[in-house]
Amino acid sequence: MEEKIKYEMEFPIHASPSLLYQYISTPSGLSEWYADNVNSRGEIFTFIWEGSEEKAKMVSKKSDERVKFRWLEEEDTPYFFEIRIQVDDITKDVSIMITDFAEEGEVDEGKMLWENMISDLKQVLGSV
Repeated sequence: MEEKIKYEMEFPIHASPSLLYQYISTPSGLSEWYADNVNSRGEIFTFIWEGSEEKAKMVSKKSDERVKFRWLEEEDTPYFFEIRIQVDDITKDVSIMITDFAEEGEVDEGKMLWENMISDLKQVLGSV
């Protein structure tokens, strides 16, 4: 398997961390912007897009702060994706920090996908 490249992105967003956390950590919240439908059974989340299905395990979470998933097909790898809520101590500005991995040549595509999904999230939150 080809090694993947880690990339990180930051998106300023106008929403409270606790509201944002609902959208990144729950099946109902994730299905509003990340996938067409999301189901979970314990730590295993099933993401559904136009008929295709991917399963991921929530490997860690911290309330109002972050969630980290690992795709089941990559269970024995160091790869994951993490959605983190960052609040500036001084300005109190809120940002979403994305950490993800992609194969060489697919990083730009991955970033574009995240940009589109975060744009959807901002619309759902009314934070455009």
